[in-house]
Amino acid sequence: MKGGNMGNMMKQMQKMQKKMMAAQEELHEMSFESSAGGGMVTVVANGKKEITDVQIKEDVVDPDDVEMLQDLILTATNDVIKQIDDKTNETMGQFTQGMNMPGMF
Repeated sequence: MKGGNMGNMMKQMQKMQKKMMAAQEELHEMSFESSAGGGMVTVVANGKKEITDVQIKEDVVDPDDVEMLQDLILTATNDVIKQIDDKTNETMGQFTQGMNMPGMF
């Protein structure tokens, strides 16, 4: 391999790395939302998988049925995390497509 080719390859790798970092930062700033129970429970998270808001409608708060409320919160939370994972795989997968790099994203 000639030195010029290696230099070009390194420049391309650096360019791709900058694009990956920008895409990752953009993902981290995104907001994801999921509801359960017909909107009775809503969970909002950012792309870092940090829960930023939980909204619970008063109608769903029943002291005699706490398990239902817990289930709704779990459902909404798990769904919002899946949305983040799916978006991350979709966005970051473009950088690893065709590469055999186990453990990447």
